[in-house]
Amino acid sequence: MVGGIVAASLSMLSAPVAMAQDATVTQADESASVEDIVVIGSRIRRDNYNAPSPTQVVTREEATLQGFASTTEALQSTAVTGGTSQINNSYGGYVTNGGPGANTIGLRGMSPSRTLVLLNGRRVSPAGSRGSVGAADLNVLPTAIIDRVEVLRDGASSVYGSDAVAGVVNIQTRNNFEGVTFEGQRNEPLEANGAGGSTRLSLTAGVRADRWRAAGSVERYERDELTLRDREFTRCQTDGFRNGQDYIDPLTGQSKCYPITTTGSNGVTINTVALGVEGPPSASGARTFIGTAGVGAPGSVGTVFNRWRPNAGVAGGVPGFEGVGGPGNDLNVRDTFEDRMLNESLISPVDITTLYGEVGYDLHALGNAEVYGEALFNQRKSSQTGYRQLSLDYAKGSPLIPDSLAFSTISGDQGLNKGQDVGARAFIGFGNDHSEQEVDFGRYVAGIKGDLFLPEWRYDAYVSYSRSKSTYTSEQFLTDRMIESLDVVETAPGQFQCAELASNPGCVAAPALNAQTIRGALPQDWVDYVFRPVTGTTEFTEKVVSIGIDGPLFSLPAGRVMGFFGAEWRESEIDDTPGLDSQLGNTYNFSTSAITRGSDSVKEVFGEIEAPILVDLPGVRELTLNGSFRYTDYDSYGDDTTYKVGLVYRPIDWVTVRGTYGTSYRAPALFEQFVGATTGFLSNTNDRCNNYGAPGVNPNRVANCTAEGLAGDFQSTNSVTVITAGGADAGLAAETSTNMTVGLVVQPPLPSGWGDLAFAVDYYEIEVENGVSRTGAAQILTRCYDSNPADFAADAGFCRLVTRDAVDNSLTVRDSYVNLATDNVKGLDYTVRYRKDVGPGTALFNLAITQYTEISNKLFAEDPLEDYTGMIDNPEFTGTADVSYAWDKWRVRYGVEWIQGTDSYAYYGEDPATSDYDLATDDYWLHNTSVQYASDGWTATLGVRNLFNDNPPTISSGVYNRVGNAPLYSGYDYLGRTAFVNLTKSF
Repeated sequence: MVGGIVAASLSMLSAPVAMAQDATVTQADESASVEDIVVIGSRIRRDNYNAPSPTQVVTREEATLQGFASTTEALQSTAVTGGTSQINNSYGGYVTNGGPGANTIGLRGMSPSRTLVLLNGRRVSPAGSRGSVGAADLNVLPTAIIDRVEVLRDGASSVYGSDAVAGVVNIQTRNNFEGVTFEGQRNEPLEANGAGGSTRLSLTAGVRADRWRAAGSVERYERDELTLRDREFTRCQTDGFRNGQDYIDPLTGQSKCYPITTTGSNGVTINTVALGVEGPPSASGARTFIGTAGVGAPGSVGTVFNRWRPNAGVAGGVPGFEGVGGPGNDLNVRDTFEDRMLNESLISPVDITTLYGEVGYDLHALGNAEVYGEALFNQRKSSQTGYRQLSLDYAKGSPLIPDSLAFSTISGDQGLNKGQDVGARAFIGFGNDHSEQEVDFGRYVAGIKGDLFLPEWRYDAYVSYSRSKSTYTSEQFLTDRMIESLDVVETAPGQFQCAELASNPGCVAAPALNAQTIRGALPQDWVDYVFRPVTGTTEFTEKVVSIGIDGPLFSLPAGRVMGFFGAEWRESEIDDTPGLDSQLGNTYNFSTSAITRGSDSVKEVFGEIEAPILVDLPGVRELTLNGSFRYTDYDSYGDDTTYKVGLVYRPIDWVTVRGTYGTSYRAPALFEQFVGATTGFLSNTNDRCNNYGAPGVNPNRVANCTAEGLAGDFQSTNSVTVITAGGADAGLAAETSTNMTVGLVVQPPLPSGWGDLAFAVDYYEIEVENGVSRTGAAQILTRCYDSNPADFAADAGFCRLVTRDAVDNSLTVRDSYVNLATDNVKGLDYTVRYRKDVGPGTALFNLAITQYTEISNKLFAEDPLEDYTGMIDNPEFTGTADVSYAWDKWRVRYGVEWIQGTDSYAYYGEDPATSDYDLATDDYWLHNTSVQYASDGWTATLGVRNLFNDNPPTISSGVYNRVGNAPLYSGYDYLGRTAFVNLTKSF
């Protein structure tokens, strides 16, 4: 879509040069003949594209030339998003709004809940699974029947209502489509042996008669799974530290693959057992076994260990076990990796079926009215593969513990042993687990539009109903079954049965604690008993009733004043019911989930006026004023008024200055208000003070952990408790914002034969007050413990959300929805377009660059603004460029996407010359090429994305979430070099 991207700033040019809406010359010229159109950002029909707001038009032809197999892929491209990170298919192992498998879009680096998605100018309601459904899932959108996508990069709450804070995306279907078209596309990643590839097959058909029309499409999209095993940069995640600070695996002499880190896909302690001696807890918070590895006897003086690994060659100390790790020792001396970890999903698989239809019938009455309707049905089936560690507690005195380990006592009951002390704890590499989602989405629209009794006035009224119904399933260890299976009696030497078998006839005894069990070879009948699917359901519905009228109000010397006025009512409802085991906290070492249930409705009236002030005067070829307003009244948050004022000024024919200023209002989404109170747990490895005395640790973290009285070799033995809840009962307020854009468009007349040149630059500012957000528990911990020691001591900033228990040093993080004090985004968009006839055809060059001058926020009013511009995941500059040449039936294209390098050293107080962390990325380039041949009734397009197989840049662990060794950032390509072919046949 790069060819269409330049329309972001050029689309407001006069109609004869509005060909920027499409990359092909023929279609560009045809666009000039359109008489009555409504461009996104305004409700007023125009005979040209003059508009005060910058709009971007993306065509299906350019999407095909770039190799995008779906609307989702095109909308999440760097050219559309400006390089800001999006929730895509690489987030399957993370908790995201909309649940696993959902794809969303957030413009200007803001959350998806601040970008409104429309289909044919009408809202697309949220879809997804789990309680946090609050934004449109791009997966529900059709692809085959789409004509273009219009992107407004400007606040527009006064025009479109809540959510249009950062911008609006409107998907426009093909009007008046006739005939039948078959289309097929295959994208084949060449570096992953086809893994991660995608296929789309579609049929589009349309018919017309004198008084009626009908069109529709049916399509099937499938994406194959891409695992960590399939890409080189994810097969061996390392610490990635500089100055030789990686942990070196003694087995290979190289940096250890998948060590224990706190950021992204990483290793975990497996194949070990925790043992302890009778007595009080040690300084690190747990009883520890003292003795030399394989030599010392229980209680003897020597090395302190709290993990032991099976080793049949050890006869002394603890026979059959060697010590692997304890206070002061690197955790990575333990086993942290096994081959099944590479089965985890890097890009999750999905199957999507989409049916879309639209009809219209001319009544020849009610003002030449047309009755129209739309229907969209979409089903998504997605899944993810993960990896699970099983921490299995054996009670003191259990017959499952061998006599050689009977001396051990670790601590009190941790929940599996009916109040008894834990005798031994096995850390087992359980293997892969699976999650699945099935989301059925339906959207139905019925309306009527026609002429009013007033000359040139038209009306349009419609009702719509949308429903997302999903089921989501994950495999979980059930705590109650684990408890019963560990409470056993020995029926014969080496044979066990559940002690309460009479009351639990299906109970299967847990395996005995031995080397085989510790290594993860578990009896299948026991696994089938304790490891069960847990299924929840989510339903989201939205109803809309809307009416609008538009036409000329009166005339001024410079032309007619046009107006649009309307009213709308919307009601939304969410009902998420997690599986009963999840609600009751019966999922072992996994979060609990409460029911999310709530509704809200809003009534709105709105209007827009456009007035030509001056025209055809010296120094003023055009001066046009546009203004809009909206009164909003929510059941939940009361009423408010938003407005927007825009100005278009052309001093001469080929220079245009434009600008807008407006306000926005966003009531918190239903899940932000009502998401059920949830208590979850993060691994104890997320405690940022673990082993903080080791070399290379952030000095701020060292000072803050020391201030809490923790030893440098501190190791937490407690999970991190994370408490989340909706904000409705905690005074969560609606967020407000202001939005300003100022732009310049220049299209100088060139000498004959020199071609056509256009340039545009737009400056934008978005400032959100009381922004609704959750930071994320891991991020809260990092930003607290790496903060300035003075702020830490004052319990300021993010440290207000963290508490540490004075007795056992356990952490609790409160990560509920709150109102951020400020959230700012500022920057500039630059676009250049040049077209020239060369030889038998036409050459076209496009360049689009986005610059962020500020991406900042603060949690509390008294905190300083923190600017993340230019840091990892927030590049200052991104750009796209392409050159194409079209002649006869051929078209060739070459495109480049660019993401500027990033650097986070200064923010974390690190000197890049001496730091052990790698906190910088180089510039990233993606090259794409394609060729297209169009003959009578059929078209073939072939190309390659990521032509030079550029891998994502790498960073070190410990700061940012990673995929393998790369940042978790949607702007980077994880698939590698990918060939694609698209074939269409029309009748």
